[in-house]
Amino acid sequence: MLIGREREIGQLKSAYQSEYSEFVAVYGRRRIGKTFLVRETFNYKFTFQHSGLAKSKMRKQLEAWKSSLKDSGGTPSRVPRSWLEAFDQLKELINKSREKKKVIFIDEMPWMDTKRSDFVPALEHFWNGWASARKDILLIVCGSATSWIINKIIKDHGGLHNRVTHKIHLHQFTLKECEQYSRQLKLGMTKKQLTECYMVMGGVPYYWSFFDRSISFAQNIDNMFFAEDAPLRGEFDELYSSLFRNPEPYIHVIDTLGKKLSGMTREELKENGKLSANGNLTKILEDLEYCGFIRRYSNLGNTSHRSVYQLIDSYTLFYYMYIKVNKHQDRHFWSKNLGTPQHNTWCGLAFERVCLMHIDQIKRALSIAGIMSSEFSWRSQKTESRGAQIDLLIDRSDDVIDVCEMKYYAEEYAFNQDEYAKLQNRMLRLAEETKTRKAVQAILITTYGLKQNEYSDIVQSVVTMNDLFLEQMK
Repeated sequence: MLIGREREIGQLKSAYQSEYSEFVAVYGRRRIGKTFLVRETFNYKFTFQHSGLAKSKMRKQLEAWKSSLKDSGGTPSRVPRSWLEAFDQLKELINKSREKKKVIFIDEMPWMDTKRSDFVPALEHFWNGWASARKDILLIVCGSATSWIINKIIKDHGGLHNRVTHKIHLHQFTLKECEQYSRQLKLGMTKKQLTECYMVMGGVPYYWSFFDRSISFAQNIDNMFFAEDAPLRGEFDELYSSLFRNPEPYIHVIDTLGKKLSGMTREELKENGKLSANGNLTKILEDLEYCGFIRRYSNLGNTSHRSVYQLIDSYTLFYYMYIKVNKHQDRHFWSKNLGTPQHNTWCGLAFERVCLMHIDQIKRALSIAGIMSSEFSWRSQKTESRGAQIDLLIDRSDDVIDVCEMKYYAEEYAFNQDEYAKLQNRMLRLAEETKTRKAVQAILITTYGLKQNEYSDIVQSVVTMNDLFLEQMK
C-alpha cells in the first residue's frame, strides 16, 4: 500500500487522463520508491514495461528489450540491432494494442544509454517523430541516476528540449509519512524512536523496511549497518554509484563537506578539497543538490557567491560519523557508542538535519504557514566573532527574522548563562552586520520543550519534536 505521495499520484493520473500524449520523467535517489509508485498507481498494468540492465553493454540491453516485448505480448522476430530498430519494434506493439491509453513504462533508463549506443537520439526520434503526434501514449521514464535524467531528459538542449510534460521528483518521506509506514510495518515505535531512526537514515522507505520489531532500536541499527552480513553495510558506495556514472568526483566533494559539517562556501570547498574552479564543480554541486545530499543556503546579507553548501542527507552524515570510522569492523559499534561524546555530537548534528528537512512543519507550528518566507544560514564575517553562526534563519515577509536554535535533548531544554550569552551574541551580530530593520527573535526547536528559568525569556516561541510530525503543507 502506498504511503503519502498524493501529489505525485495525482500527476500520474492527470497525465493518464489527458487527451494528448504525455511524457513523464520520474527521478529521485536510489531506494526512494520510484518504481513502486508507478507500478502501484497503474495497478501493475502496462502496455509495455521494461527496465534497463545495470552495468551491461548495448547487446545485453537490446536482448533484454526483446524479452520485455515478448512479455508484453509482442512478437519481435529478432534482437534489434540498434535502438532505432528497438523503438520500431515498440511501435508495432503499441499499434496492436486496443487500450485507450497506452502506458509505456521504461525503468532505469540511464543504464540503457551505453557508450556509442545512440540511445538518446533514438528516444528523441520515437517521441518527436511518432508518439507525440498521437493522442494515446503515456510514456513514463524513470531512473536512479538523477543527474542523467536531469541533464539528458529534463534539461536537454537537443531534440528532447521542453518535451517532458510532467517532472516528478520523488523526495524522502517526512516524519509523518515514516510514522504511517512504521504503523503499516507494525513496528510500534514512539515518536522519539521514530525521530532517532530518521536521524540515522532519513525518510528512505527501503531502509526502514529492514527494521525487526522483535529487537531493540540499538540492536536494529547494529544489525542493519555493522553486522558481518548487514544488508546496508555497503550502501554508501552502491548509493553513489547508482546515482552518478562517474561517482568519484561526487564522493570527493561529499568527503570534503563531511570534514566540516557546518558547511563551506564554494571558495572553502575548492581550497579544502583542492578542487579546480571549473564548470564541472558547478555541475557536481547542482547534481548533489538535486539528489538531496547537500543544501545550498544563501548567507543572509551577502551575494550568491557566499552561498554555503552543507551536507544534509541523514544517511550520509551517519556514514561519516559512524560507519566510516568503524576501523575495527566492530559488529556492535552503535550500541557500544551510545551516550559517548561522539554519540552526543552526532545527535545534535543529525537532529539539525531533521529540522532542516521539516521547515514546512516548523512554520505550521509557529502559525506562519501562510506568510511568505525565505530560509537562510548566516555566519559572521568578522574575525572577532568567530563561532557566530546560525544554521537556520526564517526571513519572513511580515518584517520578522526567526533565529532557529535546534537542540536535541533527553528532557526539557534549559538555557544556562553560557548558552544564553551565545544566542544573544549571535542575534546582536546578525542585526549589526546585516543592518536589518526587521525584528530578530529566537525560536527554540527541541525534543520536549523549554524549561522555564531566569534565561528562558530569550526565546520567543518553542517548536517540539511532536510538531515535526505535522502534515506537510499541500
